[in-house]
Amino acid sequence: MTEKNEKNGIQVISRAATILRALKETQSGMSLGKIAERVDLPRSTVQRITSALAEERFVISDAGGGGLRLGPELSALAGAAQYNIVEHCRLLLTELTQKTGETTDLAVMRGIGMVFLDQVPGVYRLTTVSQVGEVFPLTTTANGKACLAQLEESAAVKLIRNEWDRNGVKRDLEVLLQELAEVRHTGLAYDLDEHSAGVSAIGFSFRDWGGDLHAISIPVPSTRFGRQRALIEHALLETAASIHQTFE
Repeated sequence: MTEKNEKNGIQVISRAATILRALKETQSGMSLGKIAERVDLPRSTVQRITSALAEERFVISDAGGGGLRLGPELSALAGAAQYNIVEHCRLLLTELTQKTGETTDLAVMRGIGMVFLDQVPGVYRLTTVSQVGEVFPLTTTANGKACLAQLEESAAVKLIRNEWDRNGVKRDLEVLLQELAEVRHTGLAYDLDEHSAGVSAIGFSFRDWGGDLHAISIPVPSTRFGRQRALIEHALLETAASIHQTFE
């Protein structure tokens, strides 16, 4: 392949990725003209690229006549990526549990909540257990707050208000935003008896290869949180440094 052809090939891949990201922003589909406008490319170029993507089932025609939308092949790839995340993080969770003796969780941010993907139980008789697939709130959990801190403030505020409105919660938004700013500064988020009475937690967040927000957290019965806190913070910061290098 000549250098010119190689550059052209790379450009096509980049443009295809840009189109897929544009389609990711809508659930109802987009016309070729709208896609071209969104990604600032000629309509003919968009049509050529989306035709190739459609052959691979990366995009499909919307059944409601709304244009093009993401196809099933991308969902299959996303599912495979999620499995790889669980597989990749399992060793890290196990190491954290070995270092701290506590239960370690992996969760992913999905819409309006945190979905648990994996867990390594702790060694203590009194421990905390959550079911894989269980959905936890964003504003009262360590993993939720860790992920909120990664978002643009406007996006975070929208999710916060949505959760509080749904649950009839009356809290000071500025106080939580200040807490999220501290999370960004230190790298760690805390749940101090907020989500469940008698349970505290510390966690950090990271983005995977596809840009999805995940969090690793360690929940602890509050009766031993004080004496375990420093150990857990140190172990989580070490793991965070390692995992951020992996996904850079």
